[in-house]
Amino acid sequence: MVQCMESWFLADRSTLRLYFGRGFRENSLPNRTDVENILKQDVFRSLDAATRLSKKGRYDKGKHAFEILGKLNPESVTGGSPCAKRLVTTLMRKASA
Repeated sequence: MVQCMESWFLADRSTLRLYFGRGFRENSLPNRTDVENILKQDVFRSLDAATRLSKKGRYDKGKHAFEILGKLNPESVTGGSPCAKRLVTTLMRKASA
């Protein structure tokens, strides 16, 4: 199970890079493909470090989360997150029923 939805952000670094723009430090994010197993505090700590000097400022859940969520590439997220893939598959199955 995913620790927090921000884990999905780590599966789509290109969207984070575009969203936060100049000053975004991608190398501050964990270099792991198992985004669902990254502890919640580590996800938030790495997002803070990566965005600290960015054009949009430090990551703030209330300010940024839903806008980023809407911009995520579904293929990137489902490719990096089995839970996200299962969620999308279930929703698509229910929608077509």
